[in-house]
Amino acid sequence: MSTRISRDDLARRIAADIPEGAYVNLGIGAPTLVANFLPADLEIILHTENGLLGMGPAPEAGAVDPDLINAGKQAVTALPGAAYFHHADSFGMMRGGHLDVCVLGAFQVSETGDLANWSTGAPGAIPAVGGAMDLAIGAKDVYVMTDLLTKTGESKLVEACTYPLTGVGCVTRVYTDHAIFDVTPEGFAVREAFGENTVASLQELTGLRLAPAEGH
Repeated sequence: MSTRISRDDLARRIAADIPEGAYVNLGIGAPTLVANFLPADLEIILHTENGLLGMGPAPEAGAVDPDLINAGKQAVTALPGAAYFHHADSFGMMRGGHLDVCVLGAFQVSETGDLANWSTGAPGAIPAVGGAMDLAIGAKDVYVMTDLLTKTGESKLVEACTYPLTGVGCVTRVYTDHAIFDVTPEGFAVREAFGENTVASLQELTGLRLAPAEGH
C-alpha cells in the first residue's frame, strides 16, 4: 500500500471538510483543485482575489470564457448568482474577516501555526506574496495544502520557519500527501494518516514530536 495520495485525492479530502454555507478562497496552485470536488448538493461560495464571488469548477474543454479567470490566471466558471467587484472590495472581504476558510500552499509550517509560503529567499527567486498575507490573517480557518516533504526529502512541517513568514500563528490544519495534521497548543497532531503511515513513521519523516488528534 502506498504512503502517499494524489493531488486530486487530497483536494477531494479537503473539499469534504468544507461546511455548507462557507465562504472560501482557494490559493494559487494546487489549492485551486479543491473547486473541482466540492459536493454539488452543498452551497459553498468561492471567492477570488481578483473580484469574483461564486466561482465554479474549471470549465470543460472548449467552454473556456477568456474573461473568466481566477487570481492565478486560470480559466474558471461562474455559478448562477455570481458577483463581480473591484480588487479593493475583494481585499476588504479578506481583511474584514468575511471568509470562513482559505486553502493555501506552503514552503513551511511551524509547530505554532506560522506560515511561510511566499519566498524561500533563494538567489534569483521571484517572491510573490499576492494576497496570501491578507488571507492568512483574515480567514477564520487557514488550511494548508502541500506535500509533506520537499523534493530533497526535507519536512515542510518544522519546529520554526526559516523562510520569510506570511503569517504568525495563523494555520488551523495542514493537508499533506502523507497525512492531515491539526495545529494544537502542543504542536502538530495527526488527524488522519494515509496508507501505511503511522504517527511513529510520520515523526521519523518530520523529526517532530507528534500526537494523535483528539477523537482520532
